Amino acid sequence: MTLRIYNTLTREKEDFKSLVPGKVKMYVCGPTVYDYIHIGNARPAIFFDVVRRYLESLDYDVNYVVNFTDVDDKLIRKAEQLGTTVPEVAERFIAAFYENIEGLGIHKATINPRVTENIPEIIALIEELVANGHAYENGGDVFFRTSTFPDYGKLSHQNLEELQLGIRIGVDERKENGQDFVLWKAAKPGEINWASPWGQGRPGWHIECSAMARKYLGDTLDIHGGGHDLQFPHHECEIAQSESVTGKPLANYWMHNGYININNEKMSKSLGNGITVQDMLTRIKPAVIRYFMLSAHYRSPLNFSDETIAQAENSIERIANSVANIKHRMAAAVSAPGEELAALQARIADIKAQFNAKMDDDFNTPDAITAVFELVSETNLHLQRSVVSPEALRLLLEAFESFDRVFGLLPAEEELLDDEIDALIVERTEARAGKNWKRADEIRDLLADQGIILEDTPQGIRWKRK
Repeated sequence: MTLRIYNTLTREKEDFKSLVPGKVKMYVCGPTVYDYIHIGNARPAIFFDVVRRYLESLDYDVNYVVNFTDVDDKLIRKAEQLGTTVPEVAERFIAAFYENIEGLGIHKATINPRVTENIPEIIALIEELVANGHAYENGGDVFFRTSTFPDYGKLSHQNLEELQLGIRIGVDERKENGQDFVLWKAAKPGEINWASPWGQGRPGWHIECSAMARKYLGDTLDIHGGGHDLQFPHHECEIAQSESVTGKPLANYWMHNGYININNEKMSKSLGNGITVQDMLTRIKPAVIRYFMLSAHYRSPLNFSDETIAQAENSIERIANSVANIKHRMAAAVSAPGEELAALQARIADIKAQFNAKMDDDFNTPDAITAVFELVSETNLHLQRSVVSPEALRLLLEAFESFDRVFGLLPAEEELLDDEIDALIVERTEARAGKNWKRADEIRDLLADQGIILEDTPQGIRWKRK
């Protein structure tokens, strides 16, 4: 089956074909680094991480760019509040971003370019727009002239007349058209700024992504992604800027993930219901957060609540226990008939085909998860047998690992027990052998306090962390 992607631009699913065979150029809008990232930022970060992983599983070489907006009104205000500088604010929250995405099991992008490191490229792009009549300067600010780009609104499926009707009273009178947007902002006293042909100033928000996407990935991208809220105006403005200069499509496939609600309410500052990733990671395991994010189709809304997180926890526990049971049985595995292995190979191949078919259908992660649970059921059924071959166990484990390379749901390898806990397990085994049940129970309780749960199985003692 061919990978098909829902293209926001055309509102249709389309067969995916990269510009260069075997290579994918992918740009996803990153955070404005004035604070800790929140659950709304986590959804595209996790989802597009899975998109990248799946493309890599299909043997694509993915050049994955996620930018940092490290100069902006919000950073300027934060620096004033903290009595520090914009670069210091950016460094602090970029470091926090990296810590958070590592905590969520997200692979680092190929590159995370920063606005402040690409000012020459941004200025050069604005100069091109001014030179070809698509932009104009007024009072030290430079604006994009939307009337020169007939396709403005094609991504969000709006037109200039409709957009003009929505313009509120009080539009900047320096604009030729109320829908024109700023490319370069003249510096205000005390603000961070750079020299430009239009005086000291700094970039507008939209121009940065056009400049950085072009620098690091070329005139046309394979995939451009981000949250649903970025369709308009951000991505619409990117298209206008980039295509006015290059005359080429900015991206062949546009992908946008849906919103996250908190307890069935839209997340907003006014409601005070935002949740930072930093806070989530103190209470919820990374695998649970990832599972929750993948439990609904990426274009659908997603509701965060105690109930949905509890459901995700139960699901992750089922998957983790199945994998743990495989590893536990490996110690006692013996050879089994080849016919059993052939049947198992066929069953696993069928489950993998189900998984890939769902992922090929516009990255349908909730249905692909169903295939993972088919593997859980097959594993549990197989492990009921008194004799299981090591070859069969390896096949089952490899299947889980192949799914996990895409979803990232399995916990990291458990740390080895330290000498004290090791000794306690040995002592408990000896106590049970000597029928000293009281001491055996005391040790079980002591280990539980250390976060170690023991399970007595026919194959011996098995342990896991809480």
